[in-house]
Amino acid sequence: MSSQPQPIPTVATAPAAVTVGMRPDLATPDLTTQRCTRRLAITPKYGSASCEVEVSYLWCGAPDAPTVIVQGGISATRDVVALDGESAPGWWQEQIGSGQPLDLDRYRVLSINWVTPAELTGVQTVSSEDQADVLAALVEALGINRVHAFIGSSYGAMVALAFAARHPYALGRLVLLAGAHRPHPLATAQRSIQRGIVRLGLECGQPEQALALARQLAMTTYRGSEEFAKRFNAAPEFRDGRFHFPVEDYLEHAGRRFVERFDVERFLALSESIDLHDVTPEQVAAPATLIGFPSDRLVPLADLCELQRRLHGPATLEVVESPYGHDAFLKETDRLAPLLRDALAGC
Repeated sequence: MSSQPQPIPTVATAPAAVTVGMRPDLATPDLTTQRCTRRLAITPKYGSASCEVEVSYLWCGAPDAPTVIVQGGISATRDVVALDGESAPGWWQEQIGSGQPLDLDRYRVLSINWVTPAELTGVQTVSSEDQADVLAALVEALGINRVHAFIGSSYGAMVALAFAARHPYALGRLVLLAGAHRPHPLATAQRSIQRGIVRLGLECGQPEQALALARQLAMTTYRGSEEFAKRFNAAPEFRDGRFHFPVEDYLEHAGRRFVERFDVERFLALSESIDLHDVTPEQVAAPATLIGFPSDRLVPLADLCELQRRLHGPATLEVVESPYGHDAFLKETDRLAPLLRDALAGC
């Protein structure tokens, strides 16, 4: 059941620990970076009272430029772009920086780490509305009168819709990639199996092995059939007493990497949050650009067509052919760049 729109919540703040860093193309006097934490107050959807939460965020770009919120899937962090001295690139590195759609001379990019129930007092479940309220509280605390745009991908697109429904006067435009107003029931079924695997692992004392296996199953839903057919069409190898198929090594590697940077409780909470998501499109008046991929088995184009038809504000739907399925929002950099530029220019 969708919540009614609410004003931006009153914010309780505590002194934030600020870490300033610069990527090479940020190292000019006109660009600044805040990589900070801030204590905010929200009322969780599944809670009974207001509570404080400490949110970690990244805010970088020209100081007087309009702010664009950028949020990704449940495994994405605030590090949408890497700062100087960090070895790993940000999860959307190629879309941000000089000459890119999110040119930091023209925009300030704001991104947070997703909040989990462990960080909220007295609740067992976190909702997409809670994430939206955290972002709205942060926007107010930072003195941002109005966000130029909210670019959300996957779970981030769900949170963007919740933000637009609950805080309409704080937002200029929506850009939604591979995310809709509700989860598709088949995708919910697949995620439910993943959560069941993890819960079974907890009961059996093998949580990390279970989390790795759940991630392997998830990888089969993120990518398209065409990509799997091209990459893993080789013959199996007999080793360690059994046949190993080429796709197994890829999946096992993905599972190991996920366990290194994610914990069981965080996965369970954010996965469930996806399936609890439900926003009434008619409550969203902000102009929107929707981007979908025919090979995406988690967010079918039919759901985006329905979303476009029901949104209260003007909306366009861009269809990008890709073999990468749901992960096309991460992989199709060159094809998405002009769409992002056009969407931001239309604000």
